[in-house]
Amino acid sequence: MKEEIQEDFPLSKTKHTKGSRHLAREKVLQVICAYKVAETPWEAIFSHVFFRKFNFGDDEEVALKILTSDEVFEMDADIPIEWVDDEIMFARTLIAETIKATDYLDDLIKEYAQHWELERIAHIDRILMHMALTELMKFPEIPPKVSINEAIDIAKKYSTAKSGIFINGVLDALHEKLLKEGLCKKAGRGLVDN
Repeated sequence: MKEEIQEDFPLSKTKHTKGSRHLAREKVLQVICAYKVAETPWEAIFSHVFFRKFNFGDDEEVALKILTSDEVFEMDADIPIEWVDDEIMFARTLIAETIKATDYLDDLIKEYAQHWELERIAHIDRILMHMALTELMKFPEIPPKVSINEAIDIAKKYSTAKSGIFINGVLDALHEKLLKEGLCKKAGRGLVDN
């Protein structure tokens, strides 16, 4: 097993890093971004991002090639991540539900992003808001504050300096709307801050 890991991750100086819901959300953002620009089914992108199983296109059609060998050799991509099944199930569900509801989520954001045309909102910010709204509506066990704070934290890492403030304002307002309309139903741990 050790030799197999070294073969798949030749630059790694550490054995692995543990997965987490936060890291899963970052990877979900990456999958959805790639899905939107690559015109490739998200299921085909998933293993590249989560398990770093890269398809170099050697034995497949050129259209299915996602990365070249040189693009893989970056330090961050060379550390294997150990995911637990719950994190993978969470990520797959979040991706599928977010993509399925994109038009509806855009309509919600348009309504509450005052003075902003949808096209002017950074794509990463929109995707992060889509993800958080999906969590608010489809994941009853996740407290609303967790979903909103995760979107803000990830925006600070991947988007603009003011993205966190913008995302916070829009999501807070939409959370209130969803609560009033009965679309944000929480249970168990999800009731912590409801």
